[in-house]
Amino acid sequence: MSAVAAGGPALFIGTGTDYVALVRPRLDPADDGVRLAAREAGVSPEEFAGPGDLWAVLVETGGEGDGFELPGVRDGEPAGFAERLRAELAAATGPFTVDGGAVLRLDARPAGEDAYAFTAHVTPPDDTGTTVTVETGPLPVAGLLADLDAFLGSLA
Repeated sequence: MSAVAAGGPALFIGTGTDYVALVRPRLDPADDGVRLAAREAGVSPEEFAGPGDLWAVLVETGGEGDGFELPGVRDGEPAGFAERLRAELAAATGPFTVDGGAVLRLDARPAGEDAYAFTAHVTPPDDTGTTVTVETGPLPVAGLLADLDAFLGSLA
């Protein structure tokens, strides 16, 4: 898990090839790629970059990835999800589920001493029920808690 990526707050649950992530990307108007895309779109780089307040979900399983935007999501919703996950991990003695609404559900199960594995069920908001399932390997609880704290701190 990593707490900061894509220039804005990000919460990654999983490994480099199997993960689900909540991210709020922040585009840099000074970046050459952003400037080029803005020019092609006929807008200023600042307008193209926008306010950086749009959340997205990224998934990758077995090296195949996808992602989608979460229109209308405010910082409080990913923060609430992270707080519930943190509370469950801190108190966990067995399996648990953290519900992130219609788009994300995370099932956790013990995976060795001081580690948990996760099954993420991700349903894009514009799909008609097509759910992507991501299985992670064991992740150390101490690292997860530290990453959750960093993520929550990045939203403060």
